[in-house]
Amino acid sequence: MYKTTLRSMMCGFVNKDFENREIKLAGWVNRIRDHGNILFIDLRDRSGMVQIFTNSKEMISKIKDLKSEDVILVDGIVKKRPDNMVNREMKTGEVEIELKELSILNRSEVLPFQIDDDVKAHEELRLKYRYLDLRRNSMKEAIIQRAKIIKCMRDFLFDEGFIEVETPVLSKSTPEGARDFLVPSRIHKGKFYALVQSPQIYKQLLMVAGFDRYFQIARCFRDEDQRADRQPEFTQLDIEMSFVERDDILSLIEKMIYRIFDEILKIKLSVPFKILTYDEVVEKYGTDKPDLRYDLIINDFTDIVKDSEFKIFNENEYTGGIIFEGDLTRKEIDDLNLFIKSAGGLGLTYLKIENESLTGPVAKFFKKNVFNLKKGHILFMSGKRKRTLEFLGMLRRKLASLKGFDNKKEFNFLWVVEFPLFEFDEIENRYVAAHHMFTMPKKEHIGMLSTDPLKVRSDTYDLVCNGVELASGSIRIHDRNIQKEIMKIIGMSEDELYSKFGFLLDAFKYGAPPHGGIAPGIDRFVSLLLERENIKDVIAFPKTLNGVGVMENTPDYVSSKQLKELNIKVVNDE
Repeated sequence: MYKTTLRSMMCGFVNKDFENREIKLAGWVNRIRDHGNILFIDLRDRSGMVQIFTNSKEMISKIKDLKSEDVILVDGIVKKRPDNMVNREMKTGEVEIELKELSILNRSEVLPFQIDDDVKAHEELRLKYRYLDLRRNSMKEAIIQRAKIIKCMRDFLFDEGFIEVETPVLSKSTPEGARDFLVPSRIHKGKFYALVQSPQIYKQLLMVAGFDRYFQIARCFRDEDQRADRQPEFTQLDIEMSFVERDDILSLIEKMIYRIFDEILKIKLSVPFKILTYDEVVEKYGTDKPDLRYDLIINDFTDIVKDSEFKIFNENEYTGGIIFEGDLTRKEIDDLNLFIKSAGGLGLTYLKIENESLTGPVAKFFKKNVFNLKKGHILFMSGKRKRTLEFLGMLRRKLASLKGFDNKKEFNFLWVVEFPLFEFDEIENRYVAAHHMFTMPKKEHIGMLSTDPLKVRSDTYDLVCNGVELASGSIRIHDRNIQKEIMKIIGMSEDELYSKFGFLLDAFKYGAPPHGGIAPGIDRFVSLLLERENIKDVIAFPKTLNGVGVMENTPDYVSSKQLKELNIKVVNDE
């Protein structure tokens, strides 16, 4: 009920059990309906809405200038509605409140936009007045559901023997990953903290400290280009465990997600989740985060078409294609071709097969049907293998969206494992960590670290659902010598690795246990569960795509006095 001095209960909890009882409510005026001899007020608070009425001429006269979004305090009697007047759309629809007293606690000016789920205002205006935007039911419910999901995570992990530990936000700037947000030190002139990109090193040190099972609802900060599923500050569920192998962590996360879906969405998930390797998903789906709600597997046609007279097929390293057994119109194919070209690709060609006859732009290059398909279309692309697979992955997603295969009510979870440990950065002409430099190589690949780094696969695992990466994790390095070797492979000198990570390497000298962890992104996870297109819709006060807080006007200039205290001078770049 959440009783306070001003109110006896919240609006959404009023029901027929309180019939003929006097109650006090407080909240916002949602709507007023003046029928002349009777006036109705829909009163709203976080818990819901209830109808209030009065047929007192004196009361109607007193409150006739009441407006939407005014904050009021009411005293009234709970009345059961007649059966033919029950509102089944409201959880309080069986009752209404006969008004006895009303006090206006605060007035509202004319709103910049209407508090309505079908809001017409542009996003920037809604972000400027985010506190009003959050009054809309859809936004309010998203924030409430987010809180319930996080509580469910906490309850589960406490039940599994984890402890919650807070780690520093002001940390040390280290190489790799995205750009850091830097914080100048007033006391230590010329030195800077960095806002942590993740608690990675701290949670590993907690394992060295013997805490065994740690978690944290962690705030993380990355100065990187924004997009729909990315913010400069975000929240993740950080988890680390000692004396584990990969499958222990996968099993734990599956149990947690099963519980969240069961308790929050009332959905019984199928567990365990499917497991595929990085190499498998890239070859079959053209991405390391495939959407498995639909098939549309990429086929390698290189050997089949290389002897054709079609120049593009026989001169390129790789030709792949997607078989679609349904109908595709010429316009749909043209739209798909235009999509690939707009993404930077060279385009696609196609073959239509029906009753063993071949039609389409490349049909003349094949004397017979060699594709093991009786009816349907094959959409081909050729080029360098890696890049062509990426474009085929884009084509696969676009085709599925075009045909409505991406059902938002379906949740298809997948583990992608054994990512490459390294990638080669051609611009910097050096190896870089594909995941991060604290990731353990697969045991059988450790011997290849010095001879063939790009063939080394790591003990990593990503959780993917409906084409969205929800979590990333790995078994960590706990051996000091392996850690130093990997740091040197990515180009760090002996002095640099001790300057940046000496405290971690020192910790490994004193009995570091085998350990591993994972970090589900809470913003992405909640937006997926609640079927929101953008993570901004599940964050109370998000930034725009260019990292601006429109409401509070951040980032902003600071005074010359503050800059002087920090020994900083701002240089205008002309």
